[in-house]
Amino acid sequence: MSEKFEVGNIIEGKIVRIKPFGAIVSIGSAQGLVHISQVANSFVQDINDHVKIGDMVKVKVMSVDEETKKIALSIREALPKEERPQRPERTFKPRNHQTEQPSHSQAENLMRSSSASPSSMDFEDKMKDWLKQATEHQTSLNKRANKRSY
Repeated sequence: MSEKFEVGNIIEGKIVRIKPFGAIVSIGSAQGLVHISQVANSFVQDINDHVKIGDMVKVKVMSVDEETKKIALSIREALPKEERPQRPERTFKPRNHQTEQPSHSQAENLMRSSSASPSSMDFEDKMKDWLKQATEHQTSLNKRANKRSY
């Protein structure tokens, strides 16, 4: 590269080739690549909608690699900054998950109610109570799963 290109300079060049990933721009005796993401301020689906071979464009030098002789250019950075509309201030709105899952305090209450059974209950009564609660819980989980699958 006989010419020295400094990063940050805005120069004029001519588009000599177009590839799906970007455009090759001739700048003096050298060539550089404008990646498709650096063509416009908006999303670029097809680069051919934005530039054509032979177009004269202003480009900003983004990087220069002397060893590989590659120059990265940007049309987008050379464009005047467009004023972007201000986003409205977002307010935080917590989600209410109580309808889907029991809260931590509800789970603790369930645990206390099952463990607070009278000591007069024997093992079989405790097992029956536990099995009843487990069946009810499984039924509610199955209902929730069936609602989601529709």
